[in-house]
Amino acid sequence: MTIPVITIDGPTASGKGTVADAVAQALGWHVLDSGALYRLTALVCLRREIDPDSVRAVADVARTLDVSFNDGIRLAGEAVSLEIRAEAVGNLASRVAAYPEVREALLQRQRDFRVAPGLVADGRDMGTAVFPDAGLKVFLLASAEARAARRHKQLMEKGIPATLGDLLEDLRARDARDTGRAASPLKPASDARILDSSDLSIDETVQQVLAWYGHPG
Repeated sequence: MTIPVITIDGPTASGKGTVADAVAQALGWHVLDSGALYRLTALVCLRREIDPDSVRAVADVARTLDVSFNDGIRLAGEAVSLEIRAEAVGNLASRVAAYPEVREALLQRQRDFRVAPGLVADGRDMGTAVFPDAGLKVFLLASAEARAARRHKQLMEKGIPATLGDLLEDLRARDARDTGRAASPLKPASDARILDSSDLSIDETVQQVLAWYGHPG
């Protein structure tokens, strides 16, 4: 029997990670934060001072990541959940994610998260490239202004300094990179359900996803 998958794709700071976590918890399923794999790749490149224009070197990093998600996000045993959320890491992650070689290096690793009883996977190409046979595909939208405000609030709560104007500029730049790249550009799958969460709470967004899946929530 095919293990069920729900994919939640969308642009940076659309809330897809938070929504995916809540949906997975409601269903008792596993969750995949695919963006964390790209952020981890970026973090290692920054630490090792690897030239981000060296596609082969970056792909080698992606292919050999020593990562676990069992107790937070760990890189070679080191807890890095907070560090990978830094804006410098996110900006580089968006950049290296445009490399087809990096995406190919991480493809099977992402698919390996598909284990019983089911998986909720969030990212940018979960429904189009990684799990094209998913039973429910959601494309989560929100205005750039709403997303910047959410990201600013998250960073402030974590004690990470940031300005709203800079975040908005970064988000728009990432959106342009993600939608314009040749390899798995950010776009909804042809059979995805579009959900604009600009004026919805996280709980309302989660309930809508669960309702689409046929779960009472």
